[in-house]
Amino acid sequence: MPRSAHEIADDLAATFAVRLGRLPAVVAAAPGRVNLIGEHLDYNGGRCLPLALPRATYAALSPRDDGTLSVTSLQVRETREVALDEVRPGAVSGWLAYVAGVVWALAQEGWDVPGLDVVVDSDVPIGSGLSSSAALECSVALGVLELMGAHDDEQRRRLVQACMRAESEVAGAPTGGMDQSVALLGRAGHALLLDFADGSARQVPWRPEDEGLALVVVDTRVSHSLVDGGYASRRADCETAARSLGVRTLREAQGRPEVLGLLTDPRVQRRARHVLSEMDRVDAAVAALERDDHAALGPLLDASHDSLRDDFEVSCEELDLAVEISRRHGALGARMTGAGFGGSAIALLPEEAVEEATRAVSAAFGRRGWTRPDFIPAPACVGARRLR
Repeated sequence: MPRSAHEIADDLAATFAVRLGRLPAVVAAAPGRVNLIGEHLDYNGGRCLPLALPRATYAALSPRDDGTLSVTSLQVRETREVALDEVRPGAVSGWLAYVAGVVWALAQEGWDVPGLDVVVDSDVPIGSGLSSSAALECSVALGVLELMGAHDDEQRRRLVQACMRAESEVAGAPTGGMDQSVALLGRAGHALLLDFADGSARQVPWRPEDEGLALVVVDTRVSHSLVDGGYASRRADCETAARSLGVRTLREAQGRPEVLGLLTDPRVQRRARHVLSEMDRVDAAVAALERDDHAALGPLLDASHDSLRDDFEVSCEELDLAVEISRRHGALGARMTGAGFGGSAIALLPEEAVEEATRAVSAAFGRRGWTRPDFIPAPACVGARRLR
């Protein structure tokens, strides 16, 4: 039986004590996320609809007085250290950049962050498209917030911005903020409607089990990286499209598909077509959920995947196969989720079809000689929280 969050936190605190000779001052957790719909819209001023997953990253923290950040990752079995006054964009690499970047960003915002001992563990699979990086950032950020006794909703929103800066400026992975927002603001039984035009966030009920449905994440185990250029090039294409249309972001062109004819570069036109059509799908999805019609989400998921595959070109063979087999075995809809280039897919399935569908996807991967995927139930869970 899987361990509860509190059991994981207790085990992490015990490990911290064995390694460092004292119990941590704080243990915090932040979840991975899956996006129901609205892919690659955050940096285009659009809306997206993520939810927080049961899988999370856990961070145990205590202050130290020598201005050093020492971080141990149990997931990668490594300890790294850096002096806080040496942390800046370009100075820290690898997974440590996500932790050091948070401390740097908080200091840039005027927080007097001390040196820290940090031990982290996670069951969010790395490279799965479920935002293991934001879960790491947000668990550490909330831990620092708790250490400094400054915990309230407004401070959480400040943490979103700090974690975005950590990932974009220190880790070097451009981010629109969806992952950090839902990791810190997510609520059980709800998806979070994020509007990146005005910065607003609204909880939308998400309880497919009320209609006998279940959302399943298919982790294809195909690793992806947001710093390898594919993500950045798609973002650049969208910015080119917006400039060509004379708008600040493509959100301002929503509802005017005729403007696509003004884009002379076929690739840029395809990118913009995905963005504009995906914006309409988000609106339709929210309307469906607000009338408790979860089944109506299925065709929207299917159309989203097709657009991401054909127009945005961020899918891959493994994702396409997971989606195809899920649809064939009862899914009302399925699509890749996350930035793409590997990672995960989601399938909205009748509860009685989950076992058959997951077995079929696993068998199809096996026949191709691919690593068999992992299947993660995806109820909407609580966002970042202090556990000890």
